Amino acid sequence: MGRIFEVRKSSMFARYDRMAKQFSRVGKEIAIAVKKGGPDPDTNPSLRRVMQNAKGFNMPKDRIEAAIKNAMGKDTSSYDEVLYEGYGPHGVAVLVVTATDNTTRTVANVRSHFNKGGGTLGNSGSVVFLFKHLGVFKIKADGLDMDELELELIDFGLEEVGEDSEGNIVVRCGFTDFGNMQKALEDKGITPLSSELEWIPLNTVEVTQEQSEDVFKMIERLETDDDVQLVFHNMA
Repeated sequence: MGRIFEVRKSSMFARYDRMAKQFSRVGKEIAIAVKKGGPDPDTNPSLRRVMQNAKGFNMPKDRIEAAIKNAMGKDTSSYDEVLYEGYGPHGVAVLVVTATDNTTRTVANVRSHFNKGGGTLGNSGSVVFLFKHLGVFKIKADGLDMDELELELIDFGLEEVGEDSEGNIVVRCGFTDFGNMQKALEDKGITPLSSELEWIPLNTVEVTQEQSEDVFKMIERLETDDDVQLVFHNMA
């Protein structure tokens, strides 16, 4: 039986702010994907994934194409993905995924965000063991039977299937099975609304409403940083 995956709702202002952040994030993800696998999405699954996500939140086609072109330029910034780990207030574990062309700047900024938010930036390996790295695909439920889909995808690394608060099907697979799952969905003619690599907590920490506000303030501070792509936590 599928699980229900909760999604935290945002205000209209936050959605617009998030869209601007998403456009910036996609530009960096495209640069990283092109650097690793070239500019052709037919032969570069990572680039194909990023382009699908961009279309999912209505990023204009010309902006996607311009980002790919820019990524091929000799003078463009070279971004690297760096994962930072630490604890937020009230013992909540936090993972910060960044894309940076200057790790000295990024680590200083991330540490500052943790300190100002009442948290502590840790060393590599300090909290990552509290999470599982999974591929997460969000799919429109139209015409799909979740139980049937689960049986069809079990041989491609499926770990669990459920739905989000909007009724979309959510498929999760192991990190190393991401490519297999992506191809399996494509072979079935299914185009995901989004496909991400996410850090899912193995266990969650219970906090009060007031404490959760402290944690979210620090997370929001991190998310405003230009180098930060995604933030994950283990707060219930």
